[in-house]
Amino acid sequence: MRISTGQMFQQSTNSILEKQSATNSIMGQISSGKRVETAGDDPVAAIAIDNLKQKNTLVEQYEKNIDYATNHLAISESKIGSTETLIASMREQLLRGANGSLSSNERQMIADEMKQSLEELLSIANSQDESGNYMFAGTKTNDQPFAFDASGEIVYSGDSGIRKSVVASGIAMTTNIPGDTAFMNAANPLGDYGVNYLSSQQGEFNLSSAKITDETSHVADTYTFNFIANGAGVDLQVVDSAGTVATTVTNFDATSSVSFNGIEVKLTGTPEAGDSFTIEPKENVSIFDAFNQAIAFLESSDATTTAQSKSQLAQLLNDIDSGQNQVSTARSIAGNNLKGLESISSNHSEEKIINSSALSMLEDLDLAEAITEFEKQQLALNAVSSVFSTVGSLSLFDYI
Repeated sequence: MRISTGQMFQQSTNSILEKQSATNSIMGQISSGKRVETAGDDPVAAIAIDNLKQKNTLVEQYEKNIDYATNHLAISESKIGSTETLIASMREQLLRGANGSLSSNERQMIADEMKQSLEELLSIANSQDESGNYMFAGTKTNDQPFAFDASGEIVYSGDSGIRKSVVASGIAMTTNIPGDTAFMNAANPLGDYGVNYLSSQQGEFNLSSAKITDETSHVADTYTFNFIANGAGVDLQVVDSAGTVATTVTNFDATSSVSFNGIEVKLTGTPEAGDSFTIEPKENVSIFDAFNQAIAFLESSDATTTAQSKSQLAQLLNDIDSGQNQVSTARSIAGNNLKGLESISSNHSEEKIINSSALSMLEDLDLAEAITEFEKQQLALNAVSSVFSTVGSLSLFDYI
């Protein structure tokens, strides 16, 4: 078999290039610290590495979403906490102003303080985040949610929308507290009806509850309760808005409830003949309305001096307490969501550690082994180069 000079040179050149490529590949691995840099290095490991990197990328996005949700919920929780403190302060102002020994001027000063506190409460409810979005507006984040209307009452222009952020596979966490949930829709402490005490009231009594007990027979309306002298005591007559008698109770006893048209009403205290009050459907109360009414109460000329004012004060305190409970519940929701986010974030951190450990096992280089292999390849390269140099320098003319 004839081996031409060209073949010998080509074979030697290919061998040198092969050894150089192997040496350069190992040098690249040593430089990067990675055993698998391309799919060609280890196709099976490369697929697993790509999957693990995709998982880590997804986890990192979840962590960004968690950071966003945590930031907004933490601010909301802080604002609601400030609201709790402010409500407690305003409740104390109301009780201080209801002291019968105060003059009308002193009560007016307290009412003015409460107006400032109400403005502060309104400012909290209209808080904005770092992007200028209203935090308590539901999904209408570009519009101011709370404002005074023409009648001086605070109205809510936002919605009940919930904004969510995906924080894990199949898990979307709430990132906001709608304004109506936090400030507007507190449960009516009386139940399903609100009360209006009249200036003619003489007896000291309060409405303790007015609830719907039978939806099928319930007739929603405004009902007037009239207490009528019967010689031995008082009778109660309840009439609807049309003047039709709904029920009559002879010798009324406040320890017993009054039932009519699917409604059950309970009173405490002792009404007198000639006393009257009305009830009307009312599902919720607003902390803003409660404080607006409290300010008007302190500004009235007969605050704390009449039976009517005492009943009104008791009802105002009940409404404020209900509003306070609603705010506390909203804060608890934010706090529970923050706790949930913290737990999910911890799970993600553990998942990243596990993924990173698996990645390290698949792609990280054993440096000692790589250096040994590099020295072997370099030795082989030197040997091939030496042989090529020696053979390449031979000539037939040397033997003629």
